Amino acid sequence: MNWLITGGCGFIGTALIRSLKQEGNHGIRVVDNLTVGDRDDLKTAAEFVEKPSESPGPIDPDGPVELVVGDITDADLALRAAEGADVIVHLAANTGVLPSVEDPMGDCRSNVFGTLNYLEAARHNGVGRFVFASSGGTVIGDAEPPIHEEMAPHPVAPYGASKLAGEGYCSAYFQTFDIGSVALRFGNVYGPLSGHKNSVVARFIKRAAGGETLEIYGDGTQTRDYIFIGDLVRAIKLSATTEGVGGETFQIATSAETTVRELTDKLLPALAEAGVKDVEVRYTEARRGEVRRNFADTSKAKRLLGWQAETDLDEGLRRTVEWFMEKNR
Repeated sequence: MNWLITGGCGFIGTALIRSLKQEGNHGIRVVDNLTVGDRDDLKTAAEFVEKPSESPGPIDPDGPVELVVGDITDADLALRAAEGADVIVHLAANTGVLPSVEDPMGDCRSNVFGTLNYLEAARHNGVGRFVFASSGGTVIGDAEPPIHEEMAPHPVAPYGASKLAGEGYCSAYFQTFDIGSVALRFGNVYGPLSGHKNSVVARFIKRAAGGETLEIYGDGTQTRDYIFIGDLVRAIKLSATTEGVGGETFQIATSAETTVRELTDKLLPALAEAGVKDVEVRYTEARRGEVRRNFADTSKAKRLLGWQAETDLDEGLRRTVEWFMEKNR
């Protein structure tokens, strides 16, 4: 297959590319504006060549990974970049609750119009499958977990609203234009290659390794569903290749509810094992727009995709800490 991956220099993108290259027989093109991940990050996943954004041509199924530098808000670039693609995996986005609260309009431009640009690119280039990276807890909002695909969404923050809009456009392009769109509502993703991420696991490891205090917002009883990157990549690949799942939305998580305090209690021993000891933990003010409880019912993904998470939190944290320590060395 020929894959177009937006945001392919980021954490999830590089992990996906590494997995695809290990399989072999895939053409891969990346579109990235290099504001988070960069060329060095992409190089950790695979050797690549850079293609001009003005005329990248069709994706070469037999060549190295192709990098096209550009922004997802550029509609003309989207049309050019998707030439020859069999599947578009749309990972690029403005991420996080706080940035969306600070700049709701910028969040909308990236996450809504950026998604629409690549759905249009799929339509005009005859791309059969479109995998959209959505978000579980932020789309549904404050609700009694476990959250599932049939629950009515009530986003709390602009970030959740923009991801919900993306899901809506995916559904519309499936119904109207027969684009096999699949929306994946990710849990809290962590794991190796997450050096640029500012989510809780990566942030805590980086702060601890730097001798800084770990800050827990609020009382630490807020809950999340933490999913290891290897499990997530399997879900993306199955969503791109499984027949009969066009137009579907899936919760991609572990079906386990973990408080931030419990996460910290599991992380500290993993850090100590790697030589990072006597880590200080401090509780600070709760954040606006944050969902209090979130974990997912993933039974639909198991039923239709044949997918379920396989890596437990203790093992995943150990492997993640190990990667960060090796990176620091």
